[in-house]
Amino acid sequence: MKHLRNLGDLIDRENDLSKPALIDLSVREKVRRFSHEDIDAAAKAMARGLVKKGFKRGDHIAILAANSAEFLIAYLGTMRAGMISIPINHKFPSETIEFILSDAACKLVFTDQDRLSQVPKGYPVVVFSGTDENNFDNWLDWGDFETIIPEKNEVAMFLYTSGSTGRPKGVPLTHEGHLWVIEMRLRQKPEPFHKMLVAAPLYHMNGLAICKVALAAHLTIVLLPQFDAKEYIRAIGDYNVTWLTSVAAMMAMVVREEKILQETNLSSVKIVRMGSAPVSIKLIADIRKFLPNAKITNGYGTTEAGPVVYGPHPEGLTQPDVSVGYPIEGIARLVDGENLNAEHGELHCRNPAVTPGYHNLPEKTREAMTDDGWYRTGDIMRQDPEGFHYFVGRVDDMFNCGGENIYPSEIEKMLERNTSIEQACVVPIPDDIKGFKPIAFVVKVPGVSIEEQSIKEYSLANGPAYQHPRTVFFVDSLPLTGTNKVDRKKLTQVAENRLSRRS
Repeated sequence: MKHLRNLGDLIDRENDLSKPALIDLSVREKVRRFSHEDIDAAAKAMARGLVKKGFKRGDHIAILAANSAEFLIAYLGTMRAGMISIPINHKFPSETIEFILSDAACKLVFTDQDRLSQVPKGYPVVVFSGTDENNFDNWLDWGDFETIIPEKNEVAMFLYTSGSTGRPKGVPLTHEGHLWVIEMRLRQKPEPFHKMLVAAPLYHMNGLAICKVALAAHLTIVLLPQFDAKEYIRAIGDYNVTWLTSVAAMMAMVVREEKILQETNLSSVKIVRMGSAPVSIKLIADIRKFLPNAKITNGYGTTEAGPVVYGPHPEGLTQPDVSVGYPIEGIARLVDGENLNAEHGELHCRNPAVTPGYHNLPEKTREAMTDDGWYRTGDIMRQDPEGFHYFVGRVDDMFNCGGENIYPSEIEKMLERNTSIEQACVVPIPDDIKGFKPIAFVVKVPGVSIEEQSIKEYSLANGPAYQHPRTVFFVDSLPLTGTNKVDRKKLTQVAENRLSRRS
């Protein structure tokens, strides 16, 4: 494996370049296949095209599009040319997209036909599937290109955090830091036969990091334009996928599709890796029902500190199902007040992938970073006697009910142990007496009957009384954010509206 220097130049040219790198399912009824040589040549052509059009090292180049080969090529080519790639969540409202383009001072926007109308006037645009002169193919300038070697701590990309409140924050990430992430993943020696299914959006750390590791490890990516449970399952069978990448909410939707799961050959799957959100014992059991031979692991990462925080146990102990893993020494610690080695507390991270600081937000940077360089994640974890960590909740999700601190995820885990409940989400609603009270949204197991009162009784029997949901709303599915996490903000608004109509 070559020594990696630029985050956009990951292809191992000493390996078999004819091997499939990407099976792109973004064009309806047309499967597009790209070898590692194809991706390498196209990334060079994109870098050459940007330079030819007069863009300079350090210029900010945005991508506002669904997953596609063109997205990956634009992303890699931008960084090879020493420019900064800025993938943007196309599910943001138009005013937020406009804010990001302005905040990041973007000089060009790559987009696809379906997202073209979301680009504000005044920005130069390259359309992936366009037919005019400014289309993607016309921007590719085929030929050799000498990849720019970044300076120490040179920024490769910005990702904008969606955040639960306020405007998204720009998170600059360096070549050096995220090449370290890839090299840490390569130490695990992923076997070369793997085909990784990616449906998480490429504007998010989860999907982007997986694709970069796959290219550097000389694996094959099967890329969906976006997540759809039925299409996700079909892709497994159609392309003999061996490695599923996802977040918990995606897999919760997959396991509900019992008919298509039973009709599809899933025997190729060896690994299921989930990240970005907590995983329940019930979800793991449901996945095992359809994938009994797959290794299921739960990962963890943040935009600001990268996806390498946890690793194998030093004594070789097996990671418990719902644990996020064993903290890598010197990279993760739990902090509770003055106690820097707590058994329960906020997770702090320090590693080469940590952002140098939020873009144009020095005060937010000071809030997020300790004086000795640790990033405060805002995630509360607990540690078991073997040293494995478990996600408890977000600092900013916690609410107080009658003097008791409540983490919604703790109630959700308890509810999901009920065999009649597929998924649960708990949100706080203001209460004149208690301050806040927990309200639950519940997705029932298909074909099962359960009433609100029995859920309340189950909660009182299986947890402290202050945690029991005061109201239960039944829903067919939980809404997702643009990064495929459960949309708590939307559910809070729904609960407030429904309760106000009752009063």
